[in-house]
Amino acid sequence: MSPNPSPVDDTVVALPPRKHGALVRMSDVKPEHVDWVWPGRLARGKLHVLDGDPGLGKSTVTVDWAARVTTGKPWPDGQAGGDPAGVVLISVEDGLADVIRPRLDAAGADLDRVVALTDIRGTAPGTGQPDERLPELPTDVDVIRDALLDVNAALLVIDPLMACLAGSVNAHRDQDIRRALAPLVRVAEETHTAVVIVRHLTKGDSDKAIYRGGGSIGIIGAARLGYTVARHPEEPDNPHRAVLAGTKANITTMPASLGYHLVNDDDLGCAHVEWEGTVDCTANDLLRPTTQAQAADDPTTVWLRSYLAEHGDSPFDEIRQAAEEAGIAERTLRRAGKRAGVLTQRAGFPACTTWRLPTTPASSQSGHRPEPMPDRPH
Repeated sequence: MSPNPSPVDDTVVALPPRKHGALVRMSDVKPEHVDWVWPGRLARGKLHVLDGDPGLGKSTVTVDWAARVTTGKPWPDGQAGGDPAGVVLISVEDGLADVIRPRLDAAGADLDRVVALTDIRGTAPGTGQPDERLPELPTDVDVIRDALLDVNAALLVIDPLMACLAGSVNAHRDQDIRRALAPLVRVAEETHTAVVIVRHLTKGDSDKAIYRGGGSIGIIGAARLGYTVARHPEEPDNPHRAVLAGTKANITTMPASLGYHLVNDDDLGCAHVEWEGTVDCTANDLLRPTTQAQAADDPTTVWLRSYLAEHGDSPFDEIRQAAEEAGIAERTLRRAGKRAGVLTQRAGFPACTTWRLPTTPASSQSGHRPEPMPDRPH
């Protein structure tokens, strides 16, 4: 034993307080149904993402939704609208007077129920001077909450999301995005509001729509429903015709895709959305690169080639009648004719237009030379 033992250290080390997990017995939870603003598509208290390339009317689509929320008008798929409610818009790319107000007018919105949150006003830290800046996430969720409650909102639109993220948020870092969006999701739940955030598509080569939105995958991960807008497959060269297709659906089945086109209003100087009904394609279909061979294999083109191969040169009126019986619209039939390279010949009295495949020898003895289909029908 050492003659000079070390003194005993009687310092008391405080242990960290013990943590307890919050446990909820599921038998104590009262089940609830999802409360829909637009049944099957826009849900109260949930986050939604709307993706698409510039110029296809994403913002105009959200204005159309806002108009239906404020007036209770039926939804584009024919479902009944709800009781009129308020809408909050956070739009940092479009002017209120020359873009947003005319679009709301064109869509028939109740303007008294729509407010735009344009900036955040307060006092600059340290200086005490008045400060004014754009709304930011997650910094200003308390201001957003107040705005939603003030107008009894059923819909909040943030357009685009990337412009509203605080400078400290890395939009491509999953952890940053989830921390930025979590307070917004809580506000959506507390205020019972459907929140729609708008993004541009990236130029990636993935044909899976869920991976094509800008920023981290955590953005679509935080959303309960996601949508993509892309050019309509019937008119891929027409920037004014598009399809709204589901990208993600966690709380319902995937909704049917809806076609629409933009109609210009000369008096108001803007466009509004006119819906066309359901379209048989998915978001992945819309973003998948379309080769000439793929375009030639669409169902209507295949039907038309088969018909002409069986019947040979055929009067257009007969083809149109057969197509109608097969459930094919004339406009769709004409587009298929162009894709198939159909040649047309107009002859006789009264004049009759005949269609034939380019590989089929002309049977007409009229001396008229078959020509490629014109861009516009006769």
